Amino acid sequence: MMVEVPWHCPFCGTEKVTKNGRSSNGKQRYACHNGECSHKTFYAEYTYNAYKPEVKTGILQWSVDGAGIRAIARRLNVSTDTVIATLKKRVLLIFYIFFVIDFFHE
Repeated sequence: MMVEVPWHCPFCGTEKVTKNGRSSNGKQRYACHNGECSHKTFYAEYTYNAYKPEVKTGILQWSVDGAGIRAIARRLNVSTDTVIATLKKRVLLIFYIFFVIDFFHE
C-alpha cells in the first residue's frame, strides 16, 4: 500500500499539487494548480542549494538588511556568483523596496 504525501507549493503554499513527470536527470516534477501562483512547476528536492526558493528569498532579505555579498554567500551556503546573479535578476524589486516604499514612509 502506497501512502500519498501531500505536497505544498513552495511559492504560494497551496495543496493543489499533482505529479507532473520527471526531469531529464530523474527528479520528480510537480505541478501547482493555483491560478495565482507565480510558478507552475517545481521540484520537491533540488540538486543545488541555489535553486531552492527559500535561498532566493533569503538572498533578497539579507541584501535589503545591508549584508554584503560574501556574508550572504557564507550564511546561505551558496557561491558569491549565485548571490550576484540573483540580485541582478531582482534589481527592480530591490529598487521598489528601497525607494517606493521608503518614499511613502517619510
